[in-house]
Amino acid sequence: MKFKNETVLITGATRGIGKAIALAFAKEGADVALVGRNEAALQQISDEIKALGRECSFFGCDVANSQNVQETVNKILDKHSRIDILVNNAGITRDNLLLRMSENDWDDVIGTNLKGVFNFTKAVSRAMLKAKKGKIISIASIIGITGNAGQANYAASKAGIIGFTKSVAKELASRGITANAIAPGYIETEMTGQLKDELREGILKMIPLGRLGTVEDVANISLFLASKEADYITGQTIVVDGGMAI
Repeated sequence: MKFKNETVLITGATRGIGKAIALAFAKEGADVALVGRNEAALQQISDEIKALGRECSFFGCDVANSQNVQETVNKILDKHSRIDILVNNAGITRDNLLLRMSENDWDDVIGTNLKGVFNFTKAVSRAMLKAKKGKIISIASIIGITGNAGQANYAASKAGIIGFTKSVAKELASRGITANAIAPGYIETEMTGQLKDELREGILKMIPLGRLGTVEDVANISLFLASKEADYITGQTIVVDGGMAI
């Protein structure tokens, strides 16, 4: 078990990619702290992790609220005494064309997707600096690299994560802490499951591997970036898109 005696904190852990990452780390021996908004879903995932023989706690938190985030991190440290790995996964969409996009839609997406990463990275890095070790992994998106019509707010937030990750990697490297991002393409989730057949077929034609990715595809990269095998990798963005953006 690669992560025995280590604790991983995962935001946006109630479904999809976040849930898959949480279960993947638990299967590799990590204790898990879950952060999300759906308490019932958090309880269910916590039960699954405990059934694997691992410790698990969960916390409701507004990732865009810095005070709420710091209080949550303090509670996690009180419970687990350490945070070895942070996975910033919380994210939302409020899609619309630029001229129709409201200021609230812009602020909500930037607040959750980008400020949330800032808040948790800042709060957790203090503990990592004391420990002189740590792995920070932030879930960006291929849209942060390519852009996408109707997603100016989402693209900006995910591009921001990529730049933020590079800066944090440079700041924290001397203390044994790495920071990397993952940029998924189209992944099989509840959201993509609602795509109309015609749109789905159009997307598949853009992907050289000819299929959507799975949440496990993203979880496996998270495990690698958090492992000792990735100790010499920092400031990078790993694209998981089946070749779509080649």
